Order: sequence, then structure tokens, then C-alpha cells
Amino acid sequence: MKNFICFVFLAFTSTLYAQDAKDIVRLANEAYRGKTSVTQFTMKIVRPKWERSYTIKSWSKGDNLSLALILTPAKDKGQAFLKRGNDLWNWMPTLNRMIKMPPSMMSQGWMGSDVSNDDMMRQSSLVDDYDQRIVKTETIDGRECWNIILTPKPTSNVMWGKIVLWISKKGYLIMKQEYYDEDGTLAHTENCSEVKTMDKREITSKIEIIPAENPSQKTILSIDNIIFDRPIDDSFFSEQTMKTLK
Repeated sequence: MKNFICFVFLAFTSTLYAQDAKDIVRLANEAYRGKTSVTQFTMKIVRPKWERSYTIKSWSKGDNLSLALILTPAKDKGQAFLKRGNDLWNWMPTLNRMIKMPPSMMSQGWMGSDVSNDDMMRQSSLVDDYDQRIVKTETIDGRECWNIILTPKPTSNVMWGKIVLWISKKGYLIMKQEYYDEDGTLAHTENCSEVKTMDKREITSKIEIIPAENPSQKTILSIDNIIFDRPIDDSFFSEQTMKTLK
């Protein structure tokens, strides 16, 4: 009887711990994104022999709606990307052409960067598409963090075999992320830093994405401004909007 009680207690605390992990990931996701967000940021692609920068404005609502517009450089100005549900479109004004991107392109680098189309347009949900498990506690950049492993649910159609997160216990800030392919090989690491307050919310404003196979290159995302929880109608996320934004 004593062993049975211990088994029930351990099963209960294990379930509660797993639920806590999911809540932590959800709160981190909400802290960074809100119900809606409008963001302007700079993306710098760094290679051993050259660098290239883009200024981008993006809008998001929940997990299923997002739109990104390139503001600079001039040759790419007006190019836009739209995600509605599982569909992704690319508008190229110089060619007057709208392209629906196939699922096979989700793993490719967005605008030639180290950020995949899936990551940039938030195709998959860290909360709904993965199971979460707390592994340990570690300190990242002076902040005590939960180290959480995410593994895909059997029914999820996602590109990553595993994601490892470090989420701060204060403020639920994602301080570091590691992405692994289906074979368990590290694909890239994201280091988050420069905590700032924007729109009355504390966020990490700089993300460095470093591919495991090419550590001499990286992509740096720097948030210049972000506005949370302003009403955005679903109709804004449309192919027509992509063509008219400037």
C-alpha cells in the first residue's frame, strides 16, 4: 500500500511538473508576442566576406496570422510575406508576382539568412505542437532560467526534432534556444540579449542565430520598436494588403 501511494504521488507530481513546463513556455510566448504585435526590426546577415542588412516591419496576431514587409534596401522594398494558417505567400512587387510557397520551402533561409521561413513566419506553435519538459535550472547572462526540452507531438507536422529553451524565472524571457533536426543533430543556436522595456514590456531586443555547421556566420535580429495588443482585424492579413503596403 505504501509503494502504491508513493507511485500515485510521483505520477501526480510528474504530471504537474510537465504542466508547469507548458505554462512556462506559454507565458514566455505571450510575453514576447502578446495577443497582437507590430514590430520594426533590423536583420543583419553576417558572412566571412560580406554583410547585408534589411529593415523590416511585421504584424502578428495569435499563432496563425502574420505579415512581414521589407522597408530597406531599396531593391527589396515592398516585398512582403504573409502567413494565414498553414499557408505562406510571397509578394514580389518588382515582378508583380504573388507566389504561394510550398511546405518544402519552410526549412529554407528567409531572405538568404540563417532564419528559416518556418521560424520567421511562426509556422509552428511551441505550445501546441510540442510536449514540454523541464530538465534543470541554469544561469544565462546573469538570469536564473528553466532549461526546457520540447519534443514534437506524434500528430504535429513540424520541421524540428527537438527544441531546447532557456526561459528566465523573472519575466519569462527566452534567453537562449537550440534547434535540433530529426536525427538529433544541432542545427542552430539562438542567443538572446540586450533586455529592454518596449511598450511597457520587458523583452530581449537582440537575437543572434548561429548555424552549427558554419559557426563563422550568423544572422542578427535587432528590435527597434514593438507595440503590443493593439487591435488588428483578421482582414488585414490578406494578399490585397501585401500589395498595398509601403
